[in-house]
Amino acid sequence: MASCPTASFLRYHEAVEADDHSEPAIGAASGSTPGSAWAGLKDDELLACRICDLGVRIAGSELEGRVAQFQEELAARGLAFRPACYLGDEWFSPAGVPAIAIPFYLAHPRLKTLEHRQMLEVEGGTPEWCQQLLRHECGHAIDHAYRFSSRDDWRRIFGSPDAEYAPETYQPRPYSKGFVRHLPNWYAQAHPDEDFAETVAVWLSMKPEEWREQYRGWKALEKLKFVHSLMEEAKSNPPKVSRGRRISDASKLRKTLARYYAERRKLYAEDFPDFYDADLRVIFENGEPHGESAARVMRKNRAALVASIVRWTQQRKYTVDMLVRRLMQRCQQLELTAPRDQARLSYELSAYLATLVTNHLHTGRFKRSV
Repeated sequence: MASCPTASFLRYHEAVEADDHSEPAIGAASGSTPGSAWAGLKDDELLACRICDLGVRIAGSELEGRVAQFQEELAARGLAFRPACYLGDEWFSPAGVPAIAIPFYLAHPRLKTLEHRQMLEVEGGTPEWCQQLLRHECGHAIDHAYRFSSRDDWRRIFGSPDAEYAPETYQPRPYSKGFVRHLPNWYAQAHPDEDFAETVAVWLSMKPEEWREQYRGWKALEKLKFVHSLMEEAKSNPPKVSRGRRISDASKLRKTLARYYAERRKLYAEDFPDFYDADLRVIFENGEPHGESAARVMRKNRAALVASIVRWTQQRKYTVDMLVRRLMQRCQQLELTAPRDQARLSYELSAYLATLVTNHLHTGRFKRSV
C-alpha cells in the first residue's frame, strides 16, 4: 500500500538495510550481464538474480513518461517543488526525505510479469494507478520537504502525526464525510499523515472548482482548503529539506528476487483463524454423499471468486487468494462434498468470503462478525 512505512513495513525495511550485503554475487548467466539479458530467463532462473544486478532505471522505461506526466501536474498547479523519484522495493516516501520510491518491478515488462505471478497483482501497473500512487506519495514528500506536519495549524486540522500508526488494523467509517476519497479502503482514515497525503492527492488531481463542488458540505472540504493555502505558501517559499537518504535504493539491494518475494509474501500473509470448519460444514451441509469434492468445486471457481471479491473490496489479491486456498485445503481435509445446486453454493461462498474480507478491512482480522 502506498504510504509512509507501517510498523511491519518499517521492520521489513530495517531488516533490508541491515542485511543489504548478505547475498553472494551471482554469475554472469544469472543477471550480471549488460543490459537486460536476464529478461529471457525462466522465472526460477530470474528469481536467482540480485535486485542490484538488474540494472533497471526510470529513464528509458515506461515510468519515465509517467513521472513526467506527474511533474506536469505539479507545474500546472504552480508548484516548483519536484520530489526526486527513484527505484525502491515498494511505494513509499522515506521518512523526512522529499523523495518518492517507486517499485523497481515497474521499470521493466519482464519484472512486471514476474511480480504478477508472485503476488497476483502489480501495484501501480497501469498508467492511472501509477498516477494515483505518485500523487499520494507526493503528499508525504511535500510534508517532508516543508515540515508542514510540525505546525500547530496542521495538527488542528489533521491531528497528531505522532498518533499510533497501524493502517493494517484501523477501523474506517465508510460513510464519513470528514475525509477525502482517493485510494481504496478509505485510506485517508488510517492516520493523520495518510489523511494529509490523500488530501494533497485530491488537490493535485482536481481543479479548485472541481474539489469544491465534489466535497461541498463535507468536513473534508476544510482540509482541502487548508491544503490549498499550504500549497500557496509552497509556491513562493523554498523547501526546508531538499535531500536525504534514499532508503532501499534498488541499485544497492543485494538480496535475490527469490528472497525479496519470500519476505513480501510473509509480510502480506494472514494468520487465518480456526472457525472455518464449522462454517464450511454449514455451507456444504447438503453435499451429495458421493458427489464432487467441495475442494474441487472451489478450485474450479477460485479465479472468479478471487477476482470478484478483490474488485468489490479492494483487498490485496494475494491475501484473498491465500484465504480461498486455505478454505480449499480445509474442505479437502474435512472430505466435504458439493451439493447438487451449485448455483446456490456459489452465492453462499461469495457472500461468506466477502464477509470475511470486509471484516478484515474494517478490523484487521478475519472473523464472521465485527
